[in-house]
Amino acid sequence: MRYMATYDLMEATRNTNQWLGATALAMASSPFTGLIPNPMFQVMAAWGEVTERTFARMITKPDWGIRTFTSGGKDHLVTVETVVERPFGDLIHFKVQGSKPKARKVMLVAPMSGHYATLLRSTVKSLLVDCEVYITDWHNARDIPVSEGKFDVEDYTLYLADFMRHLGPDIHIIAVCQPVPLALAATAYLAGEDPDAQPRSLTLIGGPVDPDAAATDVTDFGRRVTMGQLEETAIQRVGFKYAGAGRMVYPGLLQLASFVSMNRDRHLQAFSDQIVRASKGEASDHDAHNRFYDEYLAVMDMTAEFYLSTVERIFKNREIAKNCFVVNGVTVDIGAITDVAVKTVEGAKDDISAPGQCVAALDLLTGLPESKKASHVEPGAGHYGIFAGKSWRNNIRPLVLDFIDTNSGKREKKAKLKAV
Repeated sequence: MRYMATYDLMEATRNTNQWLGATALAMASSPFTGLIPNPMFQVMAAWGEVTERTFARMITKPDWGIRTFTSGGKDHLVTVETVVERPFGDLIHFKVQGSKPKARKVMLVAPMSGHYATLLRSTVKSLLVDCEVYITDWHNARDIPVSEGKFDVEDYTLYLADFMRHLGPDIHIIAVCQPVPLALAATAYLAGEDPDAQPRSLTLIGGPVDPDAAATDVTDFGRRVTMGQLEETAIQRVGFKYAGAGRMVYPGLLQLASFVSMNRDRHLQAFSDQIVRASKGEASDHDAHNRFYDEYLAVMDMTAEFYLSTVERIFKNREIAKNCFVVNGVTVDIGAITDVAVKTVEGAKDDISAPGQCVAALDLLTGLPESKKASHVEPGAGHYGIFAGKSWRNNIRPLVLDFIDTNSGKREKKAKLKAV
C-alpha cells in the first residue's frame, strides 16, 4: 500500500480544486447576484469557470477532433479505426471516407512522456492531405490492470516492431521526441530478426539518441539524480479509484507539476489573463488559451518500469548511443540497418532535445550508405515547432514528404532485379 496514499492525495487535491471552481461559478452565476451591482461576482464566476475547466481536463483524454477532411473540393468524413489493439497501446488509422487510399503510408510514433498521442493532432491533420496516417495511441497506465504485467522500454520497442510488421514493408515511420531512439532500435531489431518487415524510411524528429551530445536541463537532471532517489520520489501506486489499482506508476499529475514549474510565471500570467477575458465575456470555449491548455494539461500516468528504464538505459547508460541496447535477450545492432533511409530533424532552439542529440543516429548507421542518410536543422525552431506549427507546416513537412517519395519502392525494384 506504500505510496498509494500520496497518489490519492494528489487526486483528492485536483478533485477539490475542480469542485471549488464549479462551486464559485455556480454561486457567482446565481440570479440574485444581478440585484447587487458588484463586478466581483463577474470575476468570481470567471475564476470558477477557468479553475473548474483547468482541473477537470487533467484527467480527461482529449478527443482527436479530426472529423472532416477536404479533398478535391469535397468534404470527407474522417473516422478513427483501431488496427491493432494491445493492453498498453493501440495502433490506430485515420480513415478518410469516400477517398481513395493515398500512396504514402505513414506511421507516426507518438511519445509516451506524460501527454496523450493527441499532442500530435496538428501533425496528423497536416499529413492527412497527402498520406494514409497511422499512429501509436498509448494508454494511461492507471487504467491498465496489474494483471496485464509490466511495460518497459523493451516492451515499447517490441510493440513498435509488431506494429511495423502488421503494416508491412511499404510503411514510412516518423518518430517524434521521446520514442526516437526506440524507433531506431525497433528498426534495427527487425533488421536482425525479420529484415523483410523493415520500413522504407525512418524520420527521426527531435529525440535523444545520444543525450550527451548536447546537454540540456533534461539530460542534466538525468545525471544529477540517482535511480534510487528517482524511484523514491517519483514513483507511486495507483489508488483504488482506477482499474490499474496497485500498479506502480510515474503519475501524470506529478509530471505536469514539473512541466508547469519550468515556466511558472508564464503559466500564471496566462491564467490571470484568461480570468480577465472571461470576466469581460471575451473568452470562448475554443479560444487560443483553451485550445492550448486542453491539450497541455491532459496528462497520463506512465508505468514505473517504463519511466525508470528510460532514464537509466537511454539517458544514464546511453545504451542506444553506445549501440549495446538489448531487446528480448537480443543485442540490437544499429549497424544492421542497411536498406532503410534515415533522416533526422532538429530545431536550432530546441531546449529539450538539443541539436546533436538526434543526428547522432546517423553515426550509428555504419551499414547504411551515405546516400540513404539525411539531416536537417530548422533555424529558429524550438522543440514543439519541429513537429507542429509554422516551422513544421512550411519547411519541415515538405522536406519529410520529399524524403518519403525519394525512398519509396526501391526495395521492391531490387527484389525484381534479383528475380530476373
